[in-house]
Amino acid sequence: MQQISLNVIAIAIFVMTISTLLGPILNISPAIPAVATFGIMGLATIDTLSWNNKGATLFLDLFVTSEQRQRVIYHEAGHFLTAYFLGIPITEYSLTAWEAFKQGHYGQGGVVFDSEAAISQTLEKKKKELPLILDRLCTVLMAGIAAEKLVYEKAEGGREDCQQLRTVLNVAGLPSSVYSQKERWGQLQATSLLERHQQAFEALVIAMAERKSVAECCQIIQENC
Repeated sequence: MQQISLNVIAIAIFVMTISTLLGPILNISPAIPAVATFGIMGLATIDTLSWNNKGATLFLDLFVTSEQRQRVIYHEAGHFLTAYFLGIPITEYSLTAWEAFKQGHYGQGGVVFDSEAAISQTLEKKKKELPLILDRLCTVLMAGIAAEKLVYEKAEGGREDCQQLRTVLNVAGLPSSVYSQKERWGQLQATSLLERHQQAFEALVIAMAERKSVAECCQIIQENC
């Protein structure tokens, strides 16, 4: 079962435990928290098997704090800025699970860039250019973690980014022994790029917080280079 559904179940069990302890004091029947808990666990199981955890993701998104949402903006702005400078086409972005859901994507939000098109175009030109594209993708995928560390000194997000990077490297035929090395390299490259364009990065964060369009965000980056 996916970690996000396990979190929901853990919350349900915690609520059930508290309700059981406080039930006699508040005159709450033990059957009420028990039924509610098993109901939540059943829904979490169905969500995992049938909906790919979309329901749990949307539910947990309701409890995200303003500080966490600001961290998400910095994280996604890191992806956006590096993709822009490295020539990876950006199609759209979202900053909450609800926004991602409305766009037809899964997760807490993210920048959507056409990495497959970039690789396909390279293969059509020269296969020897593929390593360059892979290096660019490594940088873009690790840029969210780099942005968080740059601003907050440590990253809370990025697990999906690392998984996506490993998938890309696996498809490209690289051995698993280089995955960690590529992650560290990508973070270093992204950090360097973000530091060189600090003004554009901060301006982009503000623009994304205001939900500017992709075209407007690109224009703001250009104006602040």
